[in-house]
Amino acid sequence: MQDVALAAACGLYCGDCEYLADKCQGGCNQVQGKPFWAPLFDIEVCPLYNCCVNQKYLEHCGLCTEFPCKAFISLRDPSLSDEEAEQSLYKRQQDLRRRKEIGTRAWLKERS
Repeated sequence: MQDVALAAACGLYCGDCEYLADKCQGGCNQVQGKPFWAPLFDIEVCPLYNCCVNQKYLEHCGLCTEFPCKAFISLRDPSLSDEEAEQSLYKRQQDLRRRKEIGTRAWLKERS
């Protein structure tokens, strides 16, 4: 089974990331929302992690009554094309809805 600690608040699974164990030391949950890329954008904490986990004490954005909010929709990986970013946003929304419906452990089991 995949690692629950690698299921990020934003809907990504950090275990799929090419930077895990290279530039990133364990995924968003283990670095408390301070991913390697944060300084590149002149921020300390990922705004989605900060809002969801630090401020609202939720496991993931899908549990928020405001989901999907403006911050969720507007935060995107700048290396993605517009089409790729749209596909990624759609997939994360679907994944978070499914996680809310069945729970993170069952969602991870489905992914295996």
